[in-house]
Amino acid sequence: MAELTRREAMGLVGAVAVGTAIGRGMPLSASNQGAVTPAAMRQAVSRWGFQNVNLVTFLQYASNTGLRAVDMLREEEWLLARKYGLTCVTGYGGGGTVTNGLSDASNHNEIVRNLERSIPHASRVGVPNIITFFGNRQGMSTDQGIDNCVQGLRRIAPIAESENITILAELLNSRVDYPDYIGDRTTFGVEVVKRVNSPRVKLLYDIYHMQIMEGNVIQTITDNQQHIAHYHTAGVPGRGGLGVGQELNWKAISRSITRTGYSGYIAHEFIATGDPVHTLRESVSHFSV
Repeated sequence: MAELTRREAMGLVGAVAVGTAIGRGMPLSASNQGAVTPAAMRQAVSRWGFQNVNLVTFLQYASNTGLRAVDMLREEEWLLARKYGLTCVTGYGGGGTVTNGLSDASNHNEIVRNLERSIPHASRVGVPNIITFFGNRQGMSTDQGIDNCVQGLRRIAPIAESENITILAELLNSRVDYPDYIGDRTTFGVEVVKRVNSPRVKLLYDIYHMQIMEGNVIQTITDNQQHIAHYHTAGVPGRGGLGVGQELNWKAISRSITRTGYSGYIAHEFIATGDPVHTLRESVSHFSV
């Protein structure tokens, strides 16, 4: 599907790594049993890093790790998650791609049509968030990019408000993973969200991406928490699971997010290598404080 374009470059690498480690459809082994109960924050795991595992196995991994939510499922997958006692907290719904997003006004009609269909569906099945993307710069100025994104989101906002669904515009890095992505700074996203001025249009703050672009993660989250409605994590550097031998103090970040009063989900969106269930448990443990 077109909305998976943002995953392709790194997703292929991640899929091969995961596929080698666990194989498609491999059942859970005894060594994978035993849940880590997320104590303080609601947590989810993103489908993206598990693309080479069939969906049922992925949902079993999430459930057996003690999670009650998954993230970044396609529209036709939303209901299956519920059969495993899981909520899909963010779904793809045709909100553009990393390259062809809101920054290009010629994409707006298609994005609006897609979301006019998918937002009511999300409301019916209990998916609280739908993702969209700022898109590539394509030579335009930052001011023009902001103007275009605001125009597109203002068309979407009334639909989201009527269905009580939040539209998440994701911040991504343009330095390592997504060259030319225009929404690569928190200031860009905050300016867009402020100007749209809708309670149902917010930012998806990806900690991995923003650490690469600007650092100062805890202060940025603290200063801009009112504009953020969802978080993604991955280890820096490398985009693997969360660990102590990395640039970020995940427990400190967890405490800082909690202090803002945030009550949504933290979704782990890493490239799983080795034993993916062990990696997922370890990642969950950093936010179980």
